[in-house]
Amino acid sequence: MKKKIAVLPGDGIGPEVMAEAIKVMAKIEKKYDIQVEQNWADVGGIAIDNHGNALPDSTITTCENADAILFGSVGGPKWEKLPPEKQPERGALLPLRKHFNLFANLRPAIVFRGLAGASPLKPEIIGEELDVLVVRELTGGLYFGQPKYREGDKAVDTMIYTRPEIERIAHIAFQAARQRGKKLCSIDKANVLTTMVFWREVVTEVGKQYPDVALSHMYVDNAAMQLVRNPRQFDVLLAENMFGDILSDEASMIAGSLGMLPSASLAAPPQGKTGAFGLFEPSGGSAPDIAGQGIANPIAQILSMGMMFQYAFGMPQVYNDVHQAVASVLAQGHRTRDISTPGQTSIGTQKMGDLIAQALS
Repeated sequence: MKKKIAVLPGDGIGPEVMAEAIKVMAKIEKKYDIQVEQNWADVGGIAIDNHGNALPDSTITTCENADAILFGSVGGPKWEKLPPEKQPERGALLPLRKHFNLFANLRPAIVFRGLAGASPLKPEIIGEELDVLVVRELTGGLYFGQPKYREGDKAVDTMIYTRPEIERIAHIAFQAARQRGKKLCSIDKANVLTTMVFWREVVTEVGKQYPDVALSHMYVDNAAMQLVRNPRQFDVLLAENMFGDILSDEASMIAGSLGMLPSASLAAPPQGKTGAFGLFEPSGGSAPDIAGQGIANPIAQILSMGMMFQYAFGMPQVYNDVHQAVASVLAQGHRTRDISTPGQTSIGTQKMGDLIAQALS
């Protein structure tokens, strides 16, 4: 198998953690006899410095010619005084999502065995480990619905969803659930919002095509509470844009460190294909305060690379192998600074990448 990816390391700790993901990917290529052509490009602040634009045309072209985008992180104090629309975060990531119609955001909240102490929740609530996946619709709903305006003492936003929009994100969620615990909880506010009554109806209809997946529904306010009270009851959560935005952030805090959390933003898969074009990135930011010190946690970037194989290349076993390699290294007591406990010796970015790569071998 041959694949082509666009590698966009970005700013801050982005290049440091990206180097470790590429190191681990080399082991995957050898193990599975895969050839992955890497095409590197500037994005974010470094692209502003080198090209005058956070998302240059050359970078877009590189992405268009790829099967997937492996993204680092963007932004930092250097560019904070630019107009908001020209800053790295808004000028790069959002346009990429729009350009490639990346409508589905998949964000796992993972607590590996032995790391329950890093979570703000009590260990008896987390259990020994936790893995909840939030599937968020990314291009519709209240954030993008029209009309949207402010007029005098009145401001208007519109929540709107069409059947095709709901169906396509529901299929993504059900297919993800099939690869996991075969359990899906759809989040809505059907007791108040007409849009959400429709959402529940369409998700239920799509669910009939997946009889092997147990479907349930939950109001968003209850879901927010249940994530804190008993997160282990969930496997896959499906939510519209705003609800998914809020719940995925809540779920991410359960894990205790953003350095552990990967994510994927996917386009619609081609007809008859299992893989979908997507952008794969850590959930955390560029962490400029620790950039260049060699202490950043590369695990989120490495897991994001694993998700690329799972969802873009249709190879879920690769993600499982990467996940198990990370779990194995952590089980041996190795920690980067962000997940170490007081008195525990921490290791650096490169050492963590080396250990995970060795565990894959």
